Amino acid sequence: MLLALGLYEGGVWKIRVELPDAYPYKSPSIRFVNKILHPNVDETSGSVCLDVINQSWSPMFDLLNIFEVFLPQLLLYPNPSHPLNRDAASLMMKDRKQYDQKVKEFCELYAKKENIMKPTAGEETDDDEDVTEEETCSSEDEIDGRAGP
Repeated sequence: MLLALGLYEGGVWKIRVELPDAYPYKSPSIRFVNKILHPNVDETSGSVCLDVINQSWSPMFDLLNIFEVFLPQLLLYPNPSHPLNRDAASLMMKDRKQYDQKVKEFCELYAKKENIMKPTAGEETDDDEDVTEEETCSSEDEIDGRAGP
């Protein structure tokens, strides 16, 4: 069963996951690589503000939970009360119609599959040979504008 992700439906994002040495006892670091307009995602770094990852992490959770439950829920239910992107949160609370339109514009500009498959200036490619130890513990996956069961 697929659930629509509201305003983000149809968008595709690259997600960077960095696993700490203490994983699964310490939470992974999650960030969007391509731009997304969301109150709980830092517009510059793509870092995600999600309690279950940042404060309530448990070794019982795994990456499947992040991609099939936590991130889809974040997209469906933004929390403007605890923003990383204050501008998005403010717009969402003051003018929901304009916020919705701006989210759709961001999806159109930054979350089309054909656009995200091309590396942008300064973005690492799979061909890069200069890989640090930290980078070998991370992966990039895609999340599309659909949620699983």
